[in-house]
Amino acid sequence: MTRPGDAPKAADAAFIPTRLIFLALVAGVVLGLAANSFAGGHPHLVWIVRNVAEPVGQVWLRMLFMVVVPLIFSTMVLGVAQLGQLHRLGPILGKTLALFLVGTALAATLGLVLVNTVRPGAGLPPAVTEQVLAEYRGAAEKTVAGFAGFGLTTFINIVPRNPLDAAARGDFLALIFFALVFGAALARLPAEKARPLSDVLEAVAEVMVRIIGFVMKLAPLGVGMLVFATASRFGLGLLRALALYVIVVVAGLCVHLFGTISVLVRVLARESPVRFFRSVWVIMITAFSTSSSNATLPTSLRVSETTLGIPRSVSGFVLPLGATANMHGTALFEGVTVLFLAQVFGVSLSLADQIVVLVLAVITAIGAAGVPAGSIPLLALVLQTVNVPAQGIALILGVDRLLDMCRTTLNVIGDVATALCIARSEKLVEIRAGR
Repeated sequence: MTRPGDAPKAADAAFIPTRLIFLALVAGVVLGLAANSFAGGHPHLVWIVRNVAEPVGQVWLRMLFMVVVPLIFSTMVLGVAQLGQLHRLGPILGKTLALFLVGTALAATLGLVLVNTVRPGAGLPPAVTEQVLAEYRGAAEKTVAGFAGFGLTTFINIVPRNPLDAAARGDFLALIFFALVFGAALARLPAEKARPLSDVLEAVAEVMVRIIGFVMKLAPLGVGMLVFATASRFGLGLLRALALYVIVVVAGLCVHLFGTISVLVRVLARESPVRFFRSVWVIMITAFSTSSSNATLPTSLRVSETTLGIPRSVSGFVLPLGATANMHGTALFEGVTVLFLAQVFGVSLSLADQIVVLVLAVITAIGAAGVPAGSIPLLALVLQTVNVPAQGIALILGVDRLLDMCRTTLNVIGDVATALCIARSEKLVEIRAGR
């Protein structure tokens, strides 16, 4: 197991075929858009997507998901136990939550500023609005009808009645809470009693890392198939109709990713942003292709330890927590989308209304599931709160897969940047980003 001060082995980082993944990503986009342009809707293309591309991509994605629960539990328990021994758990938790909150609030604010400046919904032709609403109304109504609400019960449910049931249902906030308590209790045991269990958890974590190595060797195939399926389905037609909205969201995500995150890395981690982004490139590709913070977590943990040199005591604590509670991209997306739909439907939102949107975007981003389209149900809550028709979600469903890929990338890199800043602030290890 990697411990503070241990030098990561170069061979450990070689498990990820970065260039092949990038080439597969580009090939998937190009071939998917070409297929949509020349054979969009053709039965043969539909059959290939439904019976080849999507199944292969989903099998690879499920292989990543299958290690998430044991990996989160083992790494977080060990991280908390080690930090508890160092009497640093309280300060690190405080710093982590503060960075999560500040980063998410900055992202949401940036999104609101951009959408108020550009006003992408004000000039959307009514004919386009009606066409897209008609196509996706059924899916939107199903989303709104299936929305279970978000409130005090959501936070109560963070404390699981049955940790195994929570893990089986993919309730990662509840699993993280149990792992945090378990790790804190383990840290209070005498060393001779804690050592056997720690050894078992270390072995579990190492086995999961080995499995990740096997899975990532298949990443070029999985990434290529997932992206091809997405690109061949939506094509460029819908993007052109909603181009200004897509541009505002993507521009906001890029400004926050390469602007705000770069400043945090330079100021708080005292590290070169160029070296940082070079080091996390494979994480960005994985997040973009899977659209899932949870599915990207195994890759984030491995790269953070082997390439960035962040000790497992920090990465194993910060990254699992961030995968469910630190959603910069989701908060920005929700803020932009609510105001965009308000502009489309002619709903005037005052400054007070927009502050409500900002607060709800930050809060609901914490509760968003780290899976593809996990933020869409919570978006209905924000829309209903400020009296914007929730069925308007139909307008953005057609392009949401692309935007989900982009915002997940920001979500995950925000987690890694936070872990880097925490590790530097605690002086636990000499950071070696990109070296």
